[in-house]
Order: sequence, then C-alpha cells, then structure tokens
Amino acid sequence: MNNELNKTSLDTLCASLAYAYGVTPPAHAANANEELNAFIDQAFGGKKVDRIFMYNPDAVAQWIYEKYPYFSREVKALGDIEIPFCTVMPSVTPVCFGTMYTGAQPEVHGIRKYEKPVITIDTLFDALLRAGKKCALVTHGQCSLSKIYLEREMDYFNFPSIPEANAKAAELIIRDEHDFILCYNGNYDARMHRSGPEDAESLAELKANSYAFAEFCRLIENNWQSHNTLLGYAMDHGCHPIDGDNEKQYVGSHGLDMPEDLNILHTYKAIKATV
Repeated sequence: MNNELNKTSLDTLCASLAYAYGVTPPAHAANANEELNAFIDQAFGGKKVDRIFMYNPDAVAQWIYEKYPYFSREVKALGDIEIPFCTVMPSVTPVCFGTMYTGAQPEVHGIRKYEKPVITIDTLFDALLRAGKKCALVTHGQCSLSKIYLEREMDYFNFPSIPEANAKAAELIIRDEHDFILCYNGNYDARMHRSGPEDAESLAELKANSYAFAEFCRLIENNWQSHNTLLGYAMDHGCHPIDGDNEKQYVGSHGLDMPEDLNILHTYKAIKATV
C-alpha cells in the first residue's frame, strides 16, 4: 500500500474535462491536469470531444483497486490511461464531488462537511450549458450527486435503485441526445461501510462497478460512432477499515487525512468517431 499522498489534486480534473470540449473552464477551477490534457490531445489527434460519459463509483480507493485487480479487470482492460489523484479533505462524498465538478477547493465551493446543499459557484455544468451543451445526471436514492448540482437547466434522473439508474444511463446512451452524461453508483461505498473494504460482498460490488463500466463502454462504441467520446471511471475518495461501530455496525469508513482515504486512481478511455 502506498503510504504517500498522490501529488496531483482532484481539483485539476474539472478544467481538463472543459479542455476536452474546448470550452472555458468554470470560474474557480484550478489549472487543468497536464497528463490528462496531453492524453486527450494524443488520443483524438488534436481534435476535441463532443461527448463525455462519467461513471462515478463511490469510495473505490486506489489501494483496493491495486490490491484486488481481478475485481476491476474490465476497467483495467478497457482503459487507456490511469491517473492518480489526491482527493480533498474532508474525504467525504459531497465535499469530493463538489471539487470534482467545480475544480475548486471545499472552502471555495462551500461544502466542507457531510452535507448536501446546492453548490452556487460556477461549475462544469454551467460552463457546458453556456457552450450550448446538453447535460444529464443519473443518480439513485438520496446520494450527494442527486442534490448538490440541482437548479440548473439540465436533465436530472433519480431512481430508487442502482439497476434502474444504470438502465436509464444505458437508455440515454442509445438515444444519443446528451453531450455529457454522469452516472453515479454508490453500491461499493454502501457495502464497504457495513462489511469492510475487503469483505467478499464489498469486492462483489467492486466487480459490479467494473461490469457496469464495461457495459457503458460497449453501448457507447455501438451507439456513438459519430462522436469523439471521453469515458471516465472516476471515484470521489477512498476508504479504510475500522474496528466497528456497535450501534451502526459499520466496519469501513473514510473522511480522514490519510492515503487510504485520499488516494484514488481514475481511468479514462478515448473512443474516436468512426463515421
């Protein structure tokens, strides 16, 4: 397990997603990730993308990803580049996803603890909307991503279950009407809290994330053939085992200033237009 923090902050991702489209990044975004920008330039031959699909699994730590490669085999096989990030503190879901899609540190985007207010500063979604892009967020339950980016002129789809959310994301790919689609799955996070990061049931959910990513990739290759597409497997934070909470019976957690919680490894795939 890596005992050092990754050097590149998660706040560099947002400007790179804007760069992929060739649009001006959000007002408070940090400088773009140079490695991801270089990959985009190389993969698309200097051209820009017209589609991005972001698959956001929750709490998939870099140490878990690297210790149990079998359970992410599809992601590793399909991905073109892996980029290590250090997420932000506190390493909890709304704080980290707040940074992912604003490019701003928590003290700037305004979420500094586990709460889910609507972010009011400039976001990637606002930047895309200004550029005439059509965005969709596909989520489930009371998750952070179903709440913190509300009140914008884009399409929101929230379902009681992950299978329903994934089915909607698949439908949106097939319909091919959106320039940006985000699909959130919180299954690994939920199971990890209750069973521990390395429990067999938790690893099964990690495998389910990998299968979902592979299915979305297949659908994009078959239905977005006229688009340059960037596909991301992009988690928010990591996790670590704990002794347990007698009341809640939680045996996995996150939120601390430690490599297990802060180090994450994103995977990106470029799918070039063929027609």
